[in-house]
Amino acid sequence: MTKVIVNPNLPFFDRDSFLTPFDKMFDQIVATHYPDITKSVGVNPMQGTAYPKVNVYEYDDRIGIIAEIPGLKKKQLNIEVENGVLTISGDKHGILDDKGATVLRRELKASSFKRSFELGELLDTDSINASFDDGILSISIDKTEPEKPKKKSVKIS
Repeated sequence: MTKVIVNPNLPFFDRDSFLTPFDKMFDQIVATHYPDITKSVGVNPMQGTAYPKVNVYEYDDRIGIIAEIPGLKKKQLNIEVENGVLTISGDKHGILDDKGATVLRRELKASSFKRSFELGELLDTDSINASFDDGILSISIDKTEPEKPKKKSVKIS
C-alpha cells in the first residue's frame, strides 16, 4: 500500500527552480575552462534554460545533441536554426489529466519549453539531421573544414 502524507509545515521546493542555478553555475565553469569549445564548434552552454536536459558529443566529423523529452509526440516538437542558433521547442500543455484533482505533489513539467544552442562557425547548418524515438531527440550537425586562406600570386611589373 502506498501512503501519501501532506505536511504543510515542510517547505515546498520546485525542482526546476532549485536545480537551475546549479546547472547554470556548471555551464559557466565549463565555458570558463574550455572557451575554445564554444568558439570552434559552438553549442554554447550559456544559452537557454535547463529543459530539456541534453548531452552534447563531439565526434571527428560532427556534433551530436541528445535530449530527453518524454511524454511528447514528434509533431509537438520544433527544431529551428536562425542566425547560427539552433532552437529546440515544444509544448507539453494538456499531457496531464489532473482536472478535478487536488495535486499533492507536482514534479512533471507540463508547459512550453525552448532551449537554444549557439552554433559555431565550423558547423554546417545545412546538414542538420534529427530523429525522435521513445522520448529521445537525437540531432546531428556535420562539421565543416575551416576556410583556408586563399593564396594569390601577384605579378610584379
